[in-house]
Amino acid sequence: MKRFLLFYLILVTTSAFSQNIPVTKKVSSTFEKHDLKINDDYSWLENLKSEEVSNWVNAQNAYTNTAFEKINIAKIATKIKEYNFLSSNSLPIKIGKYFYANYRKDKSQPASLYFRKSLNENAIELINPFKIYKDENVILDNFYPSKNSSLIAYKVSIDGSDRMEIRFSNIDTREVLKDILKDSKFSNVAWHNDKGVFYKKNSNKNVIAKDSTYQLYYHKIGTNQTDDQLIYDVSEKGSYIDFFTTKNRLFITETSKDELSKSMYFINFNDESFTKEIIYENDTTGFTYLGYLDNKIYISTKEYDWGEVRCFDIKNKTEVKQIIPQIYNNLLVGTYFYENYIVCKYKTIESYFLRVYDANGNFIRKFDSPESMNFSIRFFDSETKDLYVTFYSHVISAQNFKLNFETGEVRHFYNDYIKPLPTIFPLNHFITKKITFKSRDNKDVPITIIHKKDLVLDGTNPTLLKAYGGFGSVSSPGFDTGLLYFLDQGGVYAFAEIRGGGEKGLKWHQDGKASKKMNSFNDFIDASEFLIKEKYTSPNKLAITGGSYGGLVVGVAITQRPELYKVAIPKMGVFDMLTYSDYSVGKYHLDEFGDPNNKTDFNYLLNYSPYNNLKESVNYPTTLIITSENDDRVPPFNSYKFTAALQNRENQKNPIFLKTLSNSGHYGKVSTYQNRINETAEFYGFLLYYLKN
Repeated sequence: MKRFLLFYLILVTTSAFSQNIPVTKKVSSTFEKHDLKINDDYSWLENLKSEEVSNWVNAQNAYTNTAFEKINIAKIATKIKEYNFLSSNSLPIKIGKYFYANYRKDKSQPASLYFRKSLNENAIELINPFKIYKDENVILDNFYPSKNSSLIAYKVSIDGSDRMEIRFSNIDTREVLKDILKDSKFSNVAWHNDKGVFYKKNSNKNVIAKDSTYQLYYHKIGTNQTDDQLIYDVSEKGSYIDFFTTKNRLFITETSKDELSKSMYFINFNDESFTKEIIYENDTTGFTYLGYLDNKIYISTKEYDWGEVRCFDIKNKTEVKQIIPQIYNNLLVGTYFYENYIVCKYKTIESYFLRVYDANGNFIRKFDSPESMNFSIRFFDSETKDLYVTFYSHVISAQNFKLNFETGEVRHFYNDYIKPLPTIFPLNHFITKKITFKSRDNKDVPITIIHKKDLVLDGTNPTLLKAYGGFGSVSSPGFDTGLLYFLDQGGVYAFAEIRGGGEKGLKWHQDGKASKKMNSFNDFIDASEFLIKEKYTSPNKLAITGGSYGGLVVGVAITQRPELYKVAIPKMGVFDMLTYSDYSVGKYHLDEFGDPNNKTDFNYLLNYSPYNNLKESVNYPTTLIITSENDDRVPPFNSYKFTAALQNRENQKNPIFLKTLSNSGHYGKVSTYQNRINETAEFYGFLLYYLKN
């Protein structure tokens, strides 16, 4: 057997360099579903622990590296580093007593968490994951200070997996405690004062098998994890739980497996037995929890498309009253509670803004974002009534402001550690258009388009179109120095807010899910045709990209309309939709895509599943498929099988590349600064090389 594997490795490696394309064997395999026989010649690539699969992945990476060798990646990386050096930084966030921010002292190591006791003090290193693990691939995922800011819990990702460890440190002494909680997945960490924490535990033996995060535990500081107390268990029902603590109480929300009903409970910490009390059970109104203030639960419901705020007293849940109505065509994307204030963040097609209310929903004032920039709220100063906010856009780095609730005054914020910097380019160097185009069924689909001010729109510009469009997610701009490089090289960037996302409210999501999922993909294809029609680009200059669900969007686009695109770069995409629910988080997405075990749903999925819709006679666009070896959210074999099926056809003349990132998970190889720079430089270098050649 070893001789065979050695021979296979030599064969694929030789092929990679002499014939360029690695050899991929076909193993005839079929499965039957709803009286249909489905061929799957590459199911053997699903065996991720196989040495044969590992050798195949290595050969694919070697082949892909030959493509990157043609590109001056180092030059691009140097320019992106220059942009990073010239970029301003956002404010730290304040939780409890202290201010927290991530910084990198050593660019070859993961970022560390620093804290300040005041904004005008030097930052002190609090958590350095490299010092604890001696491994550059271990990264800090999130952190949670205790109620009195004496201890801090933090989640660390060991190898990119969604299954993480929870560690603890003393904030004053920076001492790392001995407590280690393993196998936490899709979980926050909520403190019981300073005594212990609540967390969710995963029981999967196989990391890519159907997810089994069904148990909520309590860990008392200073004890072993084996002694942790089981608080809530939904293993038999297969439902999903959320939780948080506030004002000496633990709140638990349970969403049913079919996502059609919710229940909510609370536990008083004065009750040492942790007995839960019912707030409501099996509610089918589809509410979303927003916050808790003065014994009131704040929620939104599905009754209003654009988002509104309601509340009820925890002791009188039958009397639900609306306190902030929806604002039509203004999407409520965030609700924040500070003392007696409710702060609502809104999004329109053109801009973002804040509206401030009192706890009873009485309007106080509005703050508009400058230059239609996005923003993140960092913290609220209860003494001065200032809200500290960081504004940014695709092309403008962090701009920090104070917004005063009482006077309405808006001021830039700087100090000795957060200094003013000029923008990298003049504010009018790039044009950002936030407009709509008509879909094939006459819907107005929002699209953001960015390019240099003096760019001639003659159909010859290298263009990158991106979208997400799933799960009701609301996409928002983020500053990207790699994108700056692409734009300054004459590129056009476009982001389409396609159906299936939540950018135009609840109905926008509903019109792009399950049996209406093709609306989502059609909107993306229509966005491509709009860019071509309006002379931003042409099929010979158009590239598309997307990550996770967005990777699926790209896969569908190139299999449905390959002639529209020159280059495609899907990242961490799911491409085999006939089996998606058998693995990892797929079982939570039956409402989004449909259930393959249902014949009607199966037929919908079969109609667009990229892996199952490739045609032998088509030469698909040049494609770089990116995945991670430890991605346990979207298993990498989706990318392996799609790559093999694309490559292994006689009429495929354009190159198909696969890049599998080592020691990384769903978000890619992001552990060190150098990793981030290299990944970004390779992405935009590949994009420009194949669009211009």
